[in-house]
Amino acid sequence: MSAPGNLRIRLALPRADFELAVDLHLPGSGITVLFGASGSGKTSVLRCVAGLERAHPGLVAVAGEVWQDDAAQVFLPTHRRALGYVFQEASLFEHLDVLGNLRYGLKRARSAQAEATLQAAIELLGISHLLQRRPGQLSGGERQRVAIARALATSPRLLLLDEPMAALDLARRQEIMPWLERLRDELRIPMLYVTHSADELARLADHLVVLEGGQVKAAGPVDQVLSSVHLPMVLGDDTGALLRGQVLERDAAWHLARVGFAGGAMWLRDSGLPVGQAVRLRVLARDVSLTVQEPIQTSIQNHLPCVIDSVAPDAHPSQALVRLRCGESFLLARVTHRSLHALGVVPGSAVWAQVKSVAIVP
Repeated sequence: MSAPGNLRIRLALPRADFELAVDLHLPGSGITVLFGASGSGKTSVLRCVAGLERAHPGLVAVAGEVWQDDAAQVFLPTHRRALGYVFQEASLFEHLDVLGNLRYGLKRARSAQAEATLQAAIELLGISHLLQRRPGQLSGGERQRVAIARALATSPRLLLLDEPMAALDLARRQEIMPWLERLRDELRIPMLYVTHSADELARLADHLVVLEGGQVKAAGPVDQVLSSVHLPMVLGDDTGALLRGQVLERDAAWHLARVGFAGGAMWLRDSGLPVGQAVRLRVLARDVSLTVQEPIQTSIQNHLPCVIDSVAPDAHPSQALVRLRCGESFLLARVTHRSLHALGVVPGSAVWAQVKSVAIVP
């Protein structure tokens, strides 16, 4: 059984193109991203958790409250599940202003503190200056922030977000992303977040579930899952590691910053973050090369001593995906089998990883 505050989701549901079959124990806080290509079963999981569709057999328990348990003949309808649901489109009532839309959400609120909860959501999402506007006067990002606040007004025990940025252009996505990060960092309720965007995944996820054809290919803390060598077919060119680090110093003369992590440090373009700031680093496998000697007189500034942890076939037969242990962290490198043969390296071999490109996840 899961811990009382966690999520337990076990679902079986036939689909036209696949059979949904998931069995998940998820944390009771932060953002769990359901990631995969279109048609992998992500939205089906959300709809079953919400009670909009009924998996059979099915088990859904949130923070100790059972919403579905076929073995015990329990199935709560959607209106009795303490959840908030945010769709791709904000679906606001055009005849109501923002405040009217938010107060509509209070109709499902169970808590006597619903009004205070709504005010907290308004502040959390920075929409107090929008309350008198009609939906037609809002940008796409503002509409989604209102939709999220409306979902939070019900005092949910679980927040479901189904590709909330899919209908937004790049500028609007950049507008709403910091607010989603704030939700992740300040809310104490768990969130299930559906996306097929690797950028959203790298920036928002605490926990990751990778789906393919209705099946769970991997699940766990995001940095552990992304450093696996078994997901290149799912992630493609976005295969790479996510490192948690901290800004150690800034070099004003060269406009660079040095970020340390459990396994070393790397220089990258200074984005203005203060020393001490916690950050995430994204290192794609295609940007990592290997050498058996420490590089000298090279334009590549970041090279780390590592040990080859494992080697796995990549999507193309000419290539391999190499998992590297660098101190307490892991990197991935996409190289050819020919290169590995020429270097004479195998799992357990000491190598140097040359990182051609690394980015701070904004």
